[in-house]
Amino acid sequence: MSPQEQRHPGTVPGSTPGTAPGDGTLAVRAGLPDPVKHEPTLPGPVFAAHFHLPGDPTGPYTYGRDENPTWTHLERALGTLEAPGESGVETVVFASGMAAVSAVLLSQLSAGDAVVLPTDGYQALPLLHEQLRAYGVEVRTAPTGGDAQLAVIDGAKLLWIETPSNPGLDVCDIRRTVAEAHAAGALVAVDNTLATPLGQRPLELGADFSVASDTKGMTGHGDVLLGHVACRDPRRAAEVRRWRKIVGAIPGPMEAWLAHRSLATLQLRIDRQCATALELARVLAGHPDVTGLRHPGLPDDPSHAVAARQMRRFGSVVSFELADRARAERFLEELRLVDDATSFGGVRSSAERRGRWGGDAVAEGFIRFSVGAEDPEDLIADVLRALDAARKAG
Repeated sequence: MSPQEQRHPGTVPGSTPGTAPGDGTLAVRAGLPDPVKHEPTLPGPVFAAHFHLPGDPTGPYTYGRDENPTWTHLERALGTLEAPGESGVETVVFASGMAAVSAVLLSQLSAGDAVVLPTDGYQALPLLHEQLRAYGVEVRTAPTGGDAQLAVIDGAKLLWIETPSNPGLDVCDIRRTVAEAHAAGALVAVDNTLATPLGQRPLELGADFSVASDTKGMTGHGDVLLGHVACRDPRRAAEVRRWRKIVGAIPGPMEAWLAHRSLATLQLRIDRQCATALELARVLAGHPDVTGLRHPGLPDDPSHAVAARQMRRFGSVVSFELADRARAERFLEELRLVDDATSFGGVRSSAERRGRWGGDAVAEGFIRFSVGAEDPEDLIADVLRALDAARKAG
């Protein structure tokens, strides 16, 4: 193994094992190899289906479905962000967030097991409900808010938490939920997509798995589909990695390289987006056309007390309701600085009437608004103008 492959996943160049630099330093330096004269600081993507492999098939790189040097750098970077200063975290990258979600559920569960999933989680989770039941797994569901999932945890093999939930932005107490789930004999996986590791670190709060769609805030430019799973238990990590190999849900080297490059601006992006999201939420809180406003950073939000205990940043997503479907669609049409798109966490603000997809228990006028990196005053002015225009249009 080369010197570039030896660094512990939780450290960055120049840092001392067991200590953690600031978020900006972590984001900029995470996963970079040790400097070598005349070599780039971040090596370019390695495009290879196979590698020279004389003799016994040993070593880190044997075949392109198993490992790739570009993945190695990215996985090390993500592990550093998930658990700064720790050396025992393993990270596995996937071709998408749903590939990462599926890998945890389908590698850890088998016929006769029970799993607890949120009723208000990501819209594609019900597709997994169907598949899990087909495999003989008992699927139990409960909402995120109020730690309601704990009421159905007895006898379950795995508890799946999504906090803040998407799109309703409810929050559960990760530390308490993990403690009670572990006492009941269940593993805990946390979908951390909305918060990102800069918002909260599930592994530090006791979770067994931290899972994310890196398509969203982690890469932040709306041009990469990617996901990852991080955990401390090497046996669990091996099971997840084996599932990736079996189904071939591997990221392309170009996507992995783009993701690693994008991490350098993570702290800059997240800080700007979270600050603007809170400012927008405060403005919307006093608007007569807005009801059902949710953002964990608002002091009067139902989830604020729990979020403030476990989150370091409150996220870039704001949700609210307008009077009906027609009013919501007129609002979206009037926006000039916001894309009508279904993702979130990007540098360009986006919003959508979430009910158009079906599958989410939301009102017809429900808006999920993802705040980007535009100037706050420009974005807020655009939102207020669009609300006014939608009202005047009837």
